[in-house]
Amino acid sequence: MPNILAIVGRPNVGKSTLFNRLTKTRRAIVMGEAGTTRDRQYGHAEWCGKEFSVIDTGGWVVGSDDTFESEINRQVDMAIREADVVLLVVDVNAGVTQFDMEVAHLLRQAGKPTVLAVNKVDSFDQQYGAPEFYKLGLGEPFILSAENGLGTGELLDEIVSRFRKDEAGEQIEDLPRFAIVGRPNAGKSSIINAFIGEDRTIVTDIPGTTRDSIYTRYTKFGKDFYLIDTAGIRKKAKVNEDLEYYSVVRSIRAIENSDVCILMVDATRGIEAQDLNIYSLIQKNKKGLVVCINKWDLIESKTNQDIKAYEAAIRERIAPFTDFPIIFTSALTKQRIFKVIETAEHVYENKQRKVPTAQLNERFLPLIENYPPPATKGKYIKIKYCTQLPNTQIPTFVFFANLPQYVKEPYRRFLENKLREWWDFAGTPVQIFIRAK
Repeated sequence: MPNILAIVGRPNVGKSTLFNRLTKTRRAIVMGEAGTTRDRQYGHAEWCGKEFSVIDTGGWVVGSDDTFESEINRQVDMAIREADVVLLVVDVNAGVTQFDMEVAHLLRQAGKPTVLAVNKVDSFDQQYGAPEFYKLGLGEPFILSAENGLGTGELLDEIVSRFRKDEAGEQIEDLPRFAIVGRPNAGKSSIINAFIGEDRTIVTDIPGTTRDSIYTRYTKFGKDFYLIDTAGIRKKAKVNEDLEYYSVVRSIRAIENSDVCILMVDATRGIEAQDLNIYSLIQKNKKGLVVCINKWDLIESKTNQDIKAYEAAIRERIAPFTDFPIIFTSALTKQRIFKVIETAEHVYENKQRKVPTAQLNERFLPLIENYPPPATKGKYIKIKYCTQLPNTQIPTFVFFANLPQYVKEPYRRFLENKLREWWDFAGTPVQIFIRAK
């Protein structure tokens, strides 16, 4: 088991800023607006040769007007239970508040090793406000500025000293990454929670609940990969908050950093223009694709003809790329949700597929001889050899011809269709190049 550090505290004390500094990333959204972070955010940090996981949490509040208050507090409580060491962050400028006292009481009850960090000490004089926090009963407060890095070395020394000595830090592994993407309120967070069997992310009927891209490692049933829950991607014209803009940017980055994208489509609304925009992002970044039709339990007519008609409509909208799996699921009833995982794994394997050069030429050369590229300007095109390029992001094939400039797009599609017919490349894009001999 890896060592885990949970960062907790009331809203707007700099928890996400500190998370980004410790993990050397910008994965957590940082703004002056209180309550920006809602879900638990996971990252990795390293200090003095020891690696550990870091959990960023939402701000602990009681009696506020925030719709998500109870869910955020439950996420904080779960993070504390998961952690080996808890870091309570407070604001030197605000002094000791009632919420600080409540969180400190919660931590004393939990009995977890706790380190107290007094944040926003950005000037020499501000350090004299730190002793006030002794009244929280959590020991010596460490002076810190998450913004400029003051005091992070001493703080990390203390945190690492509190970890269990017999535990080795978790190594960052190069595992498959499956991003759950789609429009707001399509059920992305619900299906993540259904996969892992716990409320890992907050779920409400309010579009835009998820803001960060949340990474979750899935290690059940002999499988090992990362699931990435993303914020819903809306049209630019409808993104009117700075915060939502950054969330959408994070979702786009999550697509860029993934291997396979699971595109969630609301069955009650069907595939719409924004779903096609998200698909174009997936295609542009050359990622594997699984289309997941969620909320299928809300559809009354579910005959085989209805399913085939629904599939045909989706493939027609996404054409010319039609070789991708479509799965009808319900995150609420958990109908066929594990089929989604199995299919995503299969698409990932297809993306890594290598076809021996001998097999390629054995199949393609007789085909090309019988169905050569159309002659252009009285010149005949001859393709004599083909091979798959190594170490490419997606399966990439090169066909060597005497006049590559005369081979048109329809013939490339003909070659790709035959490639998909003979070998399983479902869900993954394929590149075909025609080059001079």
